[in-house]
Amino acid sequence: MTPMFHEIPLSRPHTPLLDQVPTPDKLRELPEEALPELARELREYLLWCTGQTGGHFGAGLGVIELTIALHYVYNTPSDRLVWDVGHQAYPHKILTGRKDAMLGIRQKDGLAAFPRREESPYDTFGVGHSSTSISAALGMARAAQLTGSDRKVVAVIGDGAMTAGMAFEALNDAAHQKADMLVILNDNQMSISKAVGGLSNYFSHIWASKSYIALREGGKRVLQSMPAAMNFARRSEESLKTLVTDSPGALFESIGFNYVGPVDGHNLDELVRTIENLREARGPQLLHVFTTKGKGFAPAEADPIGYHAITKIAPASQRQQAAPARPAGRKYSDVFGDWLCDTAASDLRVVGITPAMCEGSGMVRFAAEHPDRYHDVAIAEQHAVTFAAGLACEGLKPVVAIYSTFLQRGYDQLVHDVALQNLDVTFGIDRAGLVGEDGPTHAGAYDIAYLRCIPNMVIATPSDELECRLLLNTAWLHPGPAAVRYPRGTGPGAEAGSSLDSVPLGRGRLRQRGSEVAILNFGARLQAVQEAAATLVADGLPMPSVADMRFVKPLDEAMVRELAASHRLLVTVEEHAIAGGAGSAVSEFLATAGITLPVLHVGIRDAFIEHGTPAQMLADCGLDSTSIADAIRQRLSGL
Repeated sequence: MTPMFHEIPLSRPHTPLLDQVPTPDKLRELPEEALPELARELREYLLWCTGQTGGHFGAGLGVIELTIALHYVYNTPSDRLVWDVGHQAYPHKILTGRKDAMLGIRQKDGLAAFPRREESPYDTFGVGHSSTSISAALGMARAAQLTGSDRKVVAVIGDGAMTAGMAFEALNDAAHQKADMLVILNDNQMSISKAVGGLSNYFSHIWASKSYIALREGGKRVLQSMPAAMNFARRSEESLKTLVTDSPGALFESIGFNYVGPVDGHNLDELVRTIENLREARGPQLLHVFTTKGKGFAPAEADPIGYHAITKIAPASQRQQAAPARPAGRKYSDVFGDWLCDTAASDLRVVGITPAMCEGSGMVRFAAEHPDRYHDVAIAEQHAVTFAAGLACEGLKPVVAIYSTFLQRGYDQLVHDVALQNLDVTFGIDRAGLVGEDGPTHAGAYDIAYLRCIPNMVIATPSDELECRLLLNTAWLHPGPAAVRYPRGTGPGAEAGSSLDSVPLGRGRLRQRGSEVAILNFGARLQAVQEAAATLVADGLPMPSVADMRFVKPLDEAMVRELAASHRLLVTVEEHAIAGGAGSAVSEFLATAGITLPVLHVGIRDAFIEHGTPAQMLADCGLDSTSIADAIRQRLSGL
């Protein structure tokens, strides 16, 4: 029975057995009866180290036993183990030589939050986005076949990730190729199916047994020349499995997988026995395991969503002595959520859509107040965009709340289904820019570039909470596709208000009039820009002009033209890739207009920016106030 913890330990727990297994080869030397104690120590260590660093929490606690069983049975890293998303991979990192390094996870120069090929040979595929594991594992299984290798391949996918179309595309192809691979569906009861009783567990043992698999495959060979008998046997087996498993297996069997399960994902004896049998099975296999997100930590079991991730837990003495926090602005996602609710209250055409990001995108209140107009379409970004297009075709006003990095997955639909038809869809693009500890997999560094080239698109870049609300309403009132991009976290503290006012489309705002240098700000770095301008003045340079451009598309060409005529240097600032970004739009306009003027682009360089704190990442990209001032000073010295 899994021990229950009620508090996160503040001091390093005693883990003598875990300390003896720094890598899976040492794990495989343990007797099987030692594995439950190893699971207890691993769970306690994970609680402690995550409390020290913060990070993804509940998913890892739920796969402690599964992770141990997989590394115990398979010869990793020679056998390939592919984790989906990566939230659940913390125990895997601990067991694969990175136990002590976990204290630096998600910190600058420390371990990544997700599996990463450069980090360890045990991380066979880098992840961060959902639903990629089966496709990647299929590629590895096919490569093994083509090269004559006998290595085994396993994909571990969460039930939420199984909602994405990409997962089913991969399942279908794996069945078509009759690939020798195992897909483990980690069902933590957040979706898909409910727990079932003892009858299904009994048949799971039968279906995973070597004798049944041998009988099944032998029967196929015998019946191949008798199609009617073959079809009868297949339908009989599917009907039995459907009867005793409350139907989840029928879907996978109909695709072409041999379905086994459900099994208890916290029962090490059952997991090891089942996985050992499946390791030798040929063809596509699917093992359905039930786990509990946050298993073994009572608060996380009670609130799996709230404990998906946690912040660093400071000792009580430090918490008592800590200085009062400076009041921060509101989260941009909350500004969006309030605007959406207020707009929906004033217009019955509003429909809110999110691809499995209700909490992250600030839609909890909207879902509660307008349940009939709220749609969480699961991890299905492509569907979310085209679904919105269909709503717009019928005169409704859909609003899609989506992270910048996830909208990349719905790009074709954005181009062909929304923009090409000039449909009235508004996109609230959250996590635009650098996102801190989650690193490059979640950074929204490319949305301006991939949106700016699409005809009919409007792109707005608010600089604070008030501007965010104004530009959201402006975009929503525009009768065509429009996107408002805003960063993760809080704004500088501007009062957003509750009005549904708007601003003129494509019109920027001059924040201060100066000379010599004009800084064109696009987005949430305005405060840093103003601080940089003040630093330059303190150094004895003329006060720069500062423009909050508001829109990347349509660009305020009149303002750019006027500032270019009255200044020696234009500086563009954006928390986005320089290549193809807002600064590129300014330079393109200047070139088209025949205006010759030095331009300095400040933004994210042509590289994936490694994880760290938001402040560290901004400084690394030259987007903090000191770096902006230094870049301007250096460019001026060369003029």
